[in-house]
Amino acid sequence: MRVLGVDPGSRTTGWGLVEREAGRYRLVAGGAIRTDTDALTGERLREIYEGLLEVIDRYKPECAAIEAIFSHKSSTSALKLGQARGVALLALAQRGLAVQEYNAMTVKSSVAGSGRADKEQMQRMVGLLLGAPVGGPHDVSDAVAIAITHHAHGWKNMPGAPK
Repeated sequence: MRVLGVDPGSRTTGWGLVEREAGRYRLVAGGAIRTDTDALTGERLREIYEGLLEVIDRYKPECAAIEAIFSHKSSTSALKLGQARGVALLALAQRGLAVQEYNAMTVKSSVAGSGRADKEQMQRMVGLLLGAPVGGPHDVSDAVAIAITHHAHGWKNMPGAPK
């Protein structure tokens, strides 16, 4: 099963496609959609939306997983994240992908064994699980971690999954 993991952000939205073969995870592709920080909000959201549509159309994932909403210190940051997450969910839905949501603690526990793992620990563990480090910003390895989490247990909750 090819899972698209998405780590939404208004500046950088990370994505990673992961398959599982013979009990091992394999990174199909990964990257980051970087928006123009000088652009208006609507333009930045369009860049995220169109970027994800391109990824979906090119790599044909079977399902998707995305980081769930979490509380944030700044209401402005939370709003920007919510907007980026909304357009990501719209792109996934428009392409007919079933989407499972995972909070950060679940992803960290599934990948690193601790819900308190930091960014560096997560990036290291993702690299170990794949057999090679994931290049790019943390957003990419975070997206790959979300896809791995879905492979580990989330697919069981998806519509049409075998019981």
